[in-house]
Amino acid sequence: MLEVQKPNPSGRTQFDGTTAISNLDKTEANKAIAKGFIEKVLLHGEMGKVTSFINAEKYIQHNPAVADGLKGFGEAMKYFAENGLVMKYDKLHMVLGQGNFVLTVSEGKFGKGEHTAYYDLFRIEDGLIVEHWDIIAPIPPKSEWKNTNGKF
Repeated sequence: MLEVQKPNPSGRTQFDGTTAISNLDKTEANKAIAKGFIEKVLLHGEMGKVTSFINAEKYIQHNPAVADGLKGFGEAMKYFAENGLVMKYDKLHMVLGQGNFVLTVSEGKFGKGEHTAYYDLFRIEDGLIVEHWDIIAPIPPKSEWKNTNGKF
């Protein structure tokens, strides 16, 4: 059983935030925004394009270790770099969405390089990401799997 994480530096948890689904007519456009963010920024490292995908003034973060805003994201990345840690996305497996909410499922490396699954839930407003929740889950060696389907 995983322990519930404490609130992040902005006082947010993985359990709060907006939950109302809206803009059903924008589902495909919003999925393209989230996919573009994962592909361009996280897979290909095009950090200069962050503000093409994230609303720098409204960005709300629910990760337990990261504060709101692009400043919080930048501070987390700086901490990783200074401590020899990684957050690397290697492959985007799927993009699911309904209206203003989009879930991306990816894999890569995290921390000291552990094989990891990334589940990122984004809320999109007016063409930009304004809220983010995530689950970062280690992928054990295949010999330790409890099923044959894996994480994806």
